[in-house]
Amino acid sequence: MRLYPESAASQLEFDKVKALVTDHAKTEYAKSKASELRIHTRKEYIELELHQTNEYKLILQQGQYFPNDFTYNISRDIKLLSIPGAMLAGEQWLPVRKLCENIASVFRWFDTERRLAFPALAKVIAGTYYEKLIIQLIDEILDENGNVKDNASEDLQRIRMSLFRKRNELRRMFDKVIAKLAKAGYSADIDESFSNGRRVVAVFSEHKRQVKGILHGESDSRKTAFIEPEETIGLNNDVFALEHDEGREVQRILRELTAKLSVYAPLLQQYLDTTGEYDFIHAKAKLAIDMHAQLPSLADKAHVHLIDAYHPLLYLYNKASGKKTIPVTITLDEKNRILVISGPNAGGKTVTMKTIGLNQLMLQSGLLVPVHPDSQMGIFKQLFIHIGDTQNLEFELSTYSSHLLHMKYFIETANGKTLFFIDELGSGSDPNLGGAFAEVIMEELSRRHAYGIVTTHYLNLKVMANHTQGVINGAMQFDEVNLQPMYKLVIGKPGSSYTFAIAERIGLPQHLISKARKLVDDDHFKLDRLLNSTEQDLQQLDKEKKELSRLVKENEKLKKEMQAVLDRERHRQQIELLKNQNKIAEERLVYLKDMERKLKQIVLDWKKSENKNEVVKNLQNLLFKGKEEIVVNKLAKKVDQKYKELNKDIVAGSLVKLKKNYQVGEVKEIRGKRAIVQIGVLPMNVNIADLIPVEKVKQPNE
Repeated sequence: MRLYPESAASQLEFDKVKALVTDHAKTEYAKSKASELRIHTRKEYIELELHQTNEYKLILQQGQYFPNDFTYNISRDIKLLSIPGAMLAGEQWLPVRKLCENIASVFRWFDTERRLAFPALAKVIAGTYYEKLIIQLIDEILDENGNVKDNASEDLQRIRMSLFRKRNELRRMFDKVIAKLAKAGYSADIDESFSNGRRVVAVFSEHKRQVKGILHGESDSRKTAFIEPEETIGLNNDVFALEHDEGREVQRILRELTAKLSVYAPLLQQYLDTTGEYDFIHAKAKLAIDMHAQLPSLADKAHVHLIDAYHPLLYLYNKASGKKTIPVTITLDEKNRILVISGPNAGGKTVTMKTIGLNQLMLQSGLLVPVHPDSQMGIFKQLFIHIGDTQNLEFELSTYSSHLLHMKYFIETANGKTLFFIDELGSGSDPNLGGAFAEVIMEELSRRHAYGIVTTHYLNLKVMANHTQGVINGAMQFDEVNLQPMYKLVIGKPGSSYTFAIAERIGLPQHLISKARKLVDDDHFKLDRLLNSTEQDLQQLDKEKKELSRLVKENEKLKKEMQAVLDRERHRQQIELLKNQNKIAEERLVYLKDMERKLKQIVLDWKKSENKNEVVKNLQNLLFKGKEEIVVNKLAKKVDQKYKELNKDIVAGSLVKLKKNYQVGEVKEIRGKRAIVQIGVLPMNVNIADLIPVEKVKQPNE
């Protein structure tokens, strides 16, 4: 991305964001990449880095463990490995082995399911592979402490066995010498020591001539002399020679190991870069969690549609101090490309500009941004910024001259892929003349289809924005009652500068304020007052809109609760009806079973009895008088005990009994030959011929 001026990124405080990413990084690779964070203009690069950061953020939020724990910087060792004839010492191989173990863990972590769940992170290892032979070769030669193993070669094993035996022999011989000298009273308190790798005995200086051997030196006080006894000279020579042979053999083995693994130097460098890349992504994900950043949708065009966007650094500062941050919602598209923001000083105009600019730089460098996830952000190839006093003493340029110089670059270079920010367009000159130039500059930028935000106090720019295609007004809200800025952007209308309101707020004498009002052009003052009034009306409408929205939500909640109550009541009625139906079905089943038993008995009687007429008579009684016996069932008995049948007409309000199932209810309505009967909570449409009028019988306990 082309930035103008060169300090544009630092003016938007992008360097502070890079520093925050660097603080989260652990490896030198990640720290270096974070400090030199690139701003891309190709969608595929931006999209890949955004998705990688978002996937790592999800891993951290879900409490999953990602095995990327290698933080050593071994790039020099890997570079040395690739040089012919070089040798890595034993301790230098330990971090190399740990690097390979870490990469193995990463490859194991990306099983089939995780490769599908985190495709962007899996792309980091797409161009490499895990080579297990590296660890195998290292383990054949070195132990866990980086020492060459005894069995690394046959010669080394032989040398160390000889060295072990010679050292034991030397120790036994030395013990004899010390015991002899101690018995003679020659040995000092130290007994023994080492000098130049050779074992020596400590004797009193006055007895040094009585001890045969080689004098290696004396103590600082000259009271103790260090002598290599004559009996151990040969053994010391043998040990020294074997140690020298051991050192040469160890170096040969390590040089041979270095030569074998030198072919894997490029692969090991890939491993190191991979761990650094994952650390870099981890640092970006940690920052995203800190600032509650999200992944907006990305459009491969010049476009800004931010919903609840926060200034990243201001959000972190307010979060640490427990303050609330006011978000901004803004849309710049092909129809409305330039936003003119007006309003009082210290009302948040510049912060709003920096919020849009900093979020855009962060997005195009692969960082998640603190916006609502439904936001949509485009890609710009140029970003121009002009904020603050740009007086240039070196070139003897005044503030306004420098301002015009910047504007000249803007209008000559801007195009449809440019995002610009101009603070106080036209300031620094006569209001009328500066305002005229500002209007011309803004028209030219609009003609070039550039996207941007302009802040101003000029009334002519506010008026121009209302009738110029591609330019819209915006205002920072101000609470005129409490004389406090609200730091909230409202799109679609210009705002007042609240010059006199702010003067009253800071306590300027009233007579001076009144005098200043008289000096202002009457039309100008009326327009400013109209803007004040309009803004206050809009604020009131906004409050009423919020209250109406709250009431609508409350009404929806009550509606849902009422529907739930109705559903429960309907369910209860259905259960009651099913219970009654099941009760009748059970009684019918009992009756049918009894009838089956009786019929079987009649069949048996027919076979056994000689008097067939008696059996036929019993069968007739069973079949044709069964209806009379049904009345004797439990339900009929209960109903007959509680209600008495009446011989009268059925009218609305009558208490009636159903002939079929003996249920009792109240007649609510007569419809010709049918009646609406309320039985419990369920109304039923029944033929009048199936109803019997009844009245309740008073029970003794009543």
